[in-house]
Amino acid sequence: MSNDYNQPLGGNAMPRFGGIATMMRLPPAPDACGLGACFVGVPLDIGTSNRSGTRYGPRQIRAESALLRPYNMATRAAPFDSFQVADIGDVAINTFNLLDSIERIEKAYDHIVAQDCRPITLGGDHTIALPILRAMRKKHGPVGLVHVDAHADVNDVMFGEKIAHGTPFRRAVEENLIDGSRVVQIGLRGTGYTAGDFDWCRQQGFRVVQAEECWHRSLQPLMEQVRNQLGEGPVYLSFDIDGIDPAYAPGTGTPEIGGLTVPQALEIIRGTWGLEIIGADLVEVSPPYDPQGNTSLLAANLAFEMLCVLPGVKRR
Repeated sequence: MSNDYNQPLGGNAMPRFGGIATMMRLPPAPDACGLGACFVGVPLDIGTSNRSGTRYGPRQIRAESALLRPYNMATRAAPFDSFQVADIGDVAINTFNLLDSIERIEKAYDHIVAQDCRPITLGGDHTIALPILRAMRKKHGPVGLVHVDAHADVNDVMFGEKIAHGTPFRRAVEENLIDGSRVVQIGLRGTGYTAGDFDWCRQQGFRVVQAEECWHRSLQPLMEQVRNQLGEGPVYLSFDIDGIDPAYAPGTGTPEIGGLTVPQALEIIRGTWGLEIIGADLVEVSPPYDPQGNTSLLAANLAFEMLCVLPGVKRR
């Protein structure tokens, strides 16, 4: 184990139920200066349309992450031997004003991106993807996107509002934040308001992989195709926990049956290895609907997997 970089606090140094509740019990940091990657929370749920509670997501994901250890035994990734990582805390959103919160999030990520730090974000509802992508575009231009979700999140309006958790990727297209030819959406499913709800995405050039295409199969071949499609250039990974079937992840605001399995979720994230991942988010964990903590535990593991696929991570 390297002594040059921050390491998660081990279970033999402090019981896993003790200590400060940072992500993976990493040292906290006041900002992203000097970090190669960071964990950051965005405790927002005022963009939610159904069940609230994602404001508590970052805190509970951090609590469950105490079970994680620093080495990925499947991929042999060793992120904490590769660069400096810390938990920089939460963005101070405005609980009473969604648009002000969006501005606050964008400014926070402007600073993170300016430090050449790759953020792994703990949500929060999916509205947060919009200000994060706005910050990413300032440095990288329109980016590629791997979007895992039960929902396309391309509504034009929700109750007349242009910004909510069901609209971020419509706004991202309109604002030229993402390159439609380098966008893949995986896990979309459920009922719709119109028969063509997912067709708008295809018209923008997105590759749409509905959940039914994923049933009873490994997604490793799919991810090989995804890597070929996205090719070189910056890629953002946005993972809504409701992309996974509610049998595994019940603690979310808008559950849909027939979703991805946990092994498939791992295949998707691990399958982005080799892409130029500039950041990632794990959103829509709602602890009030997660009484056993299983959803938050899953989210913590997936966030660690995201860290493990960042460029520059060594494999031991």
